[in-house]
Amino acid sequence: MTGNASVAFSGTRGGEAALTWGQRLMWRAVHLMGPSQSFLNCPWVLPVHGKRDLTTVLGALRGMLERHESLRTTFADTPDGPVQRVARNGELSVELLETGQEGPLGTAERIAGELARTVFAHGEDLPLRCAIVLRDGSPRALAFAFSHLAVDYHALSLLSTEWRALLRGDDLPPPAWQPMDQAALEREEPFLARSQRSIRYWRSVLEEVPLEVFDLPPGEAEEPRFIEVGMESVALAAAAVRLAERLTISTTSVVIAACATVLAVVSGRPRAVMQLVHSNRRDPRTRPLVGTVGQDGLLVLDLPATGFADTCVAAHRSALVAYHNAHYDPFDMQAMREEIGRVRGREPDLDAFFNDRRADGTWPNLPRLAPGDNLAPLTEKTRTYVTNAWPGVRFKVFFTLGTAPDTGQLSLIVDTAFLCRDTARAMLLGVETLLVRSLTEDVPIARRQGKRRPDASALLGRSFWTSER
Repeated sequence: MTGNASVAFSGTRGGEAALTWGQRLMWRAVHLMGPSQSFLNCPWVLPVHGKRDLTTVLGALRGMLERHESLRTTFADTPDGPVQRVARNGELSVELLETGQEGPLGTAERIAGELARTVFAHGEDLPLRCAIVLRDGSPRALAFAFSHLAVDYHALSLLSTEWRALLRGDDLPPPAWQPMDQAALEREEPFLARSQRSIRYWRSVLEEVPLEVFDLPPGEAEEPRFIEVGMESVALAAAAVRLAERLTISTTSVVIAACATVLAVVSGRPRAVMQLVHSNRRDPRTRPLVGTVGQDGLLVLDLPATGFADTCVAAHRSALVAYHNAHYDPFDMQAMREEIGRVRGREPDLDAFFNDRRADGTWPNLPRLAPGDNLAPLTEKTRTYVTNAWPGVRFKVFFTLGTAPDTGQLSLIVDTAFLCRDTARAMLLGVETLLVRSLTEDVPIARRQGKRRPDASALLGRSFWTSER
């Protein structure tokens, strides 16, 4: 069975409002990305739990649309600025597809990736696309592509949790907080004051930060210029868990420390400056919100000379400062950055990022290992691969910790005019090596001197973390 189905929805509220701060950040990113803005689309898969017929699955999908205003929202520019427009009533077209040879979930993952490659027309399109994967006519999985203007990865995790209840037909309480409510709250004085505090912190950093991520001009780029190299490593995750427990900090802080260290070594600097994608859900009202709330924090990490354990602790403290100053009006932030640019001759380049997409910062299905098990043999099972490519995404370095529950899924987007794909792969393996070695020794951090391009062969393996270079 193939074809199309239609899901008619009727929500309890429609209307128009200013963008939330999270939406404003994405609105600017969408326009900066241009043809590559499909990078900001979020592929997602929901399994169909139990034996459900198509009518039940379409009804659960309708319930999802009616519950969450962000999924019924279009976005438009007006003379008074960009706005979100929530449709109370409407219709979503859903494609029906038979399972491919990779099975229902594998087919759904492939279809979700394909759906995410097309740019949304945000002024007219609902911010999601959906296909239902069938086996012998029975629905087995849903493939989605969401616009990042409508959801972040925390919101997608919320939808996954809610999906089982919707399939069962449970009577769920209506969401208490929607993006239009958040937009109204952010116009109140306490939030405006918080925005100004964050902007003052960013200003203090931008007044002295290096103007470039790398102290060298771009070289000859590969084709395509921007690539994402992925790595799946149980060793990375297991080592991060052990180090986090030993140091009583989060696994996120441990992986940030390793990625920032690799960036500092490759850039030949004793300091790493990275933007951290932060969920911004400290306010209890936003925790169950299906919307995009996340914003960027600004991490400044000076590498201690005493070894990686101290780097982890320093990264944890610096990340807390970054998160504390990651709630601001992006339009006001951009005005400040342009002012800094006029004073310094140009805006500092901050195109180095880290994003942890895990909802709770854990790997719940990591293989069981005894506390004293040597993790080094696990590195032999690590695999790396090129996972994506774009003509232009405005990043020089972008680390992402993925949502896989049973392995450390770390990827790195690089601008190949500065870092080739072999160097990107070596940087990922360098993160793994650093974490695993730090369990048994206090790894000295070698600093690459001079304005020269990093040699990928020198970054691989043990030589990455010795001073004999």
